[in-house]
Amino acid sequence: MERVPLVAAANVSERLAQPPALAISTVIFALRPSVSSGRPTLWLPLVKRIREPFKGLWALPGGPLTQAESLLDAAARNLQDTTGLAPSYLEQLYAFGGLHRSPSQRVVSIVYWALVQSTEAEQAEESENVQWFRADGLRELAFDHNEIVKYALWRLRNKMEYGPIAYHLLGEKFTLAQVREVYEAVLNRSVDPANFRRQLKQTAGIEPTDEFLQGGKHRPPRLYRYSGTNNHLVKTHLLEQPLMERAGPPGHPPPTL
Repeated sequence: MERVPLVAAANVSERLAQPPALAISTVIFALRPSVSSGRPTLWLPLVKRIREPFKGLWALPGGPLTQAESLLDAAARNLQDTTGLAPSYLEQLYAFGGLHRSPSQRVVSIVYWALVQSTEAEQAEESENVQWFRADGLRELAFDHNEIVKYALWRLRNKMEYGPIAYHLLGEKFTLAQVREVYEAVLNRSVDPANFRRQLKQTAGIEPTDEFLQGGKHRPPRLYRYSGTNNHLVKTHLLEQPLMERAGPPGHPPPTL
């Protein structure tokens, strides 16, 4: 019978007795043009890990939680340090604390998600180790970050169904076609333009301005603004098709602590 060295057994026992480490991770969504079609698509920045575990793999921006920061402050600092972004929409997504999500010490990650406008995303800092990727076609990421992104996409798509979250991806003024492009990018499917336009104009909080988008070849479209609050719900039939069950993404129920 093979014996486990006493020192190794003691190290394992000590590690198991340690409390889990706390970390902050962030999922940042923005619209960027598709490389192939040029149409707006959903992207997010990732950071290449330069040390073990998972050295060389891409991961969500994140880091340990310090004693002197609130959760929100830590998430905002992390975004600023890695991407130079300071998004106005930053919300806690979920806590991920699976027993085996880290091969070393157990780590519980408090995950935040952010939405930034395309003009903000263009100003984001990029380098060899910080780059943007399509959200719907990610390669293998470090830790359980593929599952985190999948859960964040599910949350975003569900919020598109019943709230005004789409306008956080747009500027102060926008055309109705630009709103439709946001929905199509997030849902990753086409939406009927005529029906969408008709229903959107009936949505509370959408107000026409006296301005028009200039620079196109055709008649310039009118610009609109969103003047509502989170209490103004987007009509669910804008999406024409139901989304996913609210209990969790198909095959992936909400993670447990």
